[in-house]
Amino acid sequence: MSAERAALVAEADRALAGQDFARAAALLEQSLAMGEDFPVLLRLAGTHRAAGRPRVALDAVHRALTLAPLDFTALMMRASLLDRIGDPGAGEAWGHAIAQKPADALPPQLAAVLAEGERKHAAWLDTKEAHWAARTAEAESRAHAEERARIARFRSNALRRTRVYHSEPTHFHFPGLAEREFHPRSLFPWLAEIEAATDTIAAELAAVMAAERAELVPYVQYAAHQPLAQWRALNHNPDWTAIHLWRNGRRIEANARHCPRTMELLGLVDQPEIAGASPNALFSLLAPGTAIPPHVGYNNTRLVCHLPLVVPDGCWFRVGAETRDWERGQAFVFDDTIEHEAMNPSEQLRVVFIFDLWHPDLRPAERAAVAAMIGSAPDAVPESL
Repeated sequence: MSAERAALVAEADRALAGQDFARAAALLEQSLAMGEDFPVLLRLAGTHRAAGRPRVALDAVHRALTLAPLDFTALMMRASLLDRIGDPGAGEAWGHAIAQKPADALPPQLAAVLAEGERKHAAWLDTKEAHWAARTAEAESRAHAEERARIARFRSNALRRTRVYHSEPTHFHFPGLAEREFHPRSLFPWLAEIEAATDTIAAELAAVMAAERAELVPYVQYAAHQPLAQWRALNHNPDWTAIHLWRNGRRIEANARHCPRTMELLGLVDQPEIAGASPNALFSLLAPGTAIPPHVGYNNTRLVCHLPLVVPDGCWFRVGAETRDWERGQAFVFDDTIEHEAMNPSEQLRVVFIFDLWHPDLRPAERAAVAAMIGSAPDAVPESL
């Protein structure tokens, strides 16, 4: 800032302190005649706001945002001014400001303004969602449950209440496959038979756990030097353990011999057969108070099925923007290359039966190509499902 501009701004500050708003604004405009300046424009907006001229103040804020469109302070001032004049765009403006909220703690006065803005933005979202829900009500009345859920998510995404997640495998991404967080049950008619056998599968789990020579291993196992920081707390950690029946295409006889009906049921499933990679099937044991951090799988050509067996209250599982509580005997299929995480907040063990299956969009020739390629890249296959 030049000495001349600085002098004008200092004089304007003195006029503002004396509540001579007209003089302060004139001095700031004189300064801006030398060229648009972001801090001076915000001072000018504040001056007009203090003088009770919110529309003029808004013009100054818009000039400032032309120089810095994502500035949090300017966006906050714009939203509060729109609110003050009753502009219907205020709710959306609060959302723009909230999106640029800095990570550092805010001064108490600004934090209070932000909290009020968040309340107003939430109310605006509720009103807009109710309006859209009314507009889609007739179409939803003719939709089945899965379609209604997708329509509701469409609204939620449009309101930015949920973000859009995509398949982001760590190693192998096959193009053109449907991206769904949880895939519809209608694609997997064998789910009902798997669920009906929940008690049998749980009994065979108990038999494995009681056996002297069963193999119970940490779910996450990798060399400490590998660049996988998201897993560091659980690497070789018994808080998350696995009893494998199939592991990267190898039958784990020490465990599988105790689970004849479970192994038979896996014959219903269209599991990949890839050398060194699949099929996989295991009992996943999550200790009390243990969290599985957000992560993605290595390969989008397969999906993963969960059958909950032992589920204390409060245990949940999130894939993308959808969070579900595990419920004993209620299986689901999801895409593990979409970001997912889990939590056992209880004081008891949580156990889920997990296995992989081909993505149903893949055709026979594509499956063969996938098997040939992944089977030739053993270093890319993780030690656990």
